[in-house]
Amino acid sequence: MWWKSLSMRNEDTAMRYMLMIVEPRGQRDTRSEDEGRALYAEMVEFGQGLAARGQLVASESLRPDSHGVRVQRRGEASALVDGPFAEAREMVGGFYLIECANRDEAVRIAENCPAARFATVEVRECAPCYVN
Repeated sequence: MWWKSLSMRNEDTAMRYMLMIVEPRGQRDTRSEDEGRALYAEMVEFGQGLAARGQLVASESLRPDSHGVRVQRRGEASALVDGPFAEAREMVGGFYLIECANRDEAVRIAENCPAARFATVEVRECAPCYVN
């Protein structure tokens, strides 16, 4: 199972944190293509710096939630809801999966993320779902 490979590590290795870029819905529509490309280039450069330090596990930019679908399965029935999701004021616009020593280091990295200027960078430690 893929989540075991991401969450099960030796105690002497770095901890993994997800930096989720949570941005206001529709914010991307307010930028010109040149502005969007410039911000994207900053984010790529930030990720390259993490990679150069050996801290980047994965990163991706995500399309707006208007291209998404939510899936729920209850018993044998599946429910699909196409985006955009009207009840959501924000959307996850991308992420960085990083390895670092502890939460404080992850927060310092998030503070330096270019997205912190125009969105919220949520820092979450990766752990099995049974850990509180």
